[in-house]
Amino acid sequence: MSNREREVIGVDDRVSPARAIPLGIQHMMSMFGSTVLVPVLTGLDPNVAIMCSGIGTICYLLVTGNKIPSYLGSSFAFISPILAVGATRGLDAAMSGVIVAGAVFLVVAGIIKLVGTGWLDRLLPPVLVASVMVVIGVGLSATAANMAFMGTDAAGASVFNPQGALVAAVTLLAAVIFSGRGGIVGTVPVLLAIIVGYAVAVAFGMVDFAPIAQAAWIGLPSISFPKFDMGAIALIAPVAVVTVIEHIGHLLAVGEIVDKDYRPLLPRSLAGDGLSTMISGFLGGPPTTTYAENIGVMSVTRVYSTQIFWYAGGFALIVGGLCPKLAALINSIPSPVMGGVCLLLFGLIASNGLRMLVSNGVDFDVNRNLMIASVVIILGVGMETSGIAIPLGDYTLPGMATSTLVGIILNLVLPPEKNAEPKGSDE
Repeated sequence: MSNREREVIGVDDRVSPARAIPLGIQHMMSMFGSTVLVPVLTGLDPNVAIMCSGIGTICYLLVTGNKIPSYLGSSFAFISPILAVGATRGLDAAMSGVIVAGAVFLVVAGIIKLVGTGWLDRLLPPVLVASVMVVIGVGLSATAANMAFMGTDAAGASVFNPQGALVAAVTLLAAVIFSGRGGIVGTVPVLLAIIVGYAVAVAFGMVDFAPIAQAAWIGLPSISFPKFDMGAIALIAPVAVVTVIEHIGHLLAVGEIVDKDYRPLLPRSLAGDGLSTMISGFLGGPPTTTYAENIGVMSVTRVYSTQIFWYAGGFALIVGGLCPKLAALINSIPSPVMGGVCLLLFGLIASNGLRMLVSNGVDFDVNRNLMIASVVIILGVGMETSGIAIPLGDYTLPGMATSTLVGIILNLVLPPEKNAEPKGSDE
């Protein structure tokens, strides 16, 4: 193996604690910004959200038999209904809706367990799954770009931040350089890039150390308990149907990256996410979901071991549940640093979608393949980057879910074309 060739660490492989610790920290830090943002927007306790992400990830690994490498963080899909319920009935009532949303996942998992997963092959052919992967990655591009390049002026208006853009560029360049190296450096490029970006941000005076100094070394988060309210449940729980679609998309994306077929494990995967969400609701945290950021980390590092996610979940449990000072330290990382990293991570998810098109021999001379990919990608990316969601009464259908549903419909109604077998299918 050359010094620049990256080692592949498989799903079932194990590494020493000395290697697993930085790899686990890398995954925890990659999810940190998004996981904290959800409770900040909804009024929940950020430290509880971090703690619940750790507990939820460990729960997920147990339910899936330690077979699927995934990290569970706060779900953005529930922000609007939680805000609505919190303003009228209180956040403790909103938590009852979160708990029942988790139960919806369990019901769907049970149904799929009974009927099997053969229908997935019919509903989700490679051209559709690959297109959804492109939507997942490119759809998050606006979020990454805003984190990397935008700031606020004295009046609170969003403006281009040249200093932040420079920090983001340095962080991105560091991630690209480190990811091309061999050995241990090539397995922790995201963590090393964040450290480099943080150091540059400190030099530019962009880091506020006051919250770190004021935070206690040891302390428990503000755990709260739910108050069951049928109105809150009716408003929040049905959103789980949308997140089930997103979950399937993420699971198929993980399977493509690690080169495993996770369709038979879909019931377990959904059940793990559902139990994680229920636990979070009982503790006063937001609903959980698998995270695109961590999928991107696996893609760039080629480290797929579920062992690493045990470490990541354990670190999140400690940081959020026991050590406010560490939480404050990680939370002090400026947005441009994480934006620079996310520009790479989200792009890699999209690139893996393109790779899936190639590896499955999807023929774009076949009109139905061309139509499905074109509509799904443009519809999904357009809605996600523009922040457009389709209102459905008290709910909204985001871009990824909308484009996936439209793609499924197109796949079912467009007639198959003669000689439309994938190239190389006879091999």
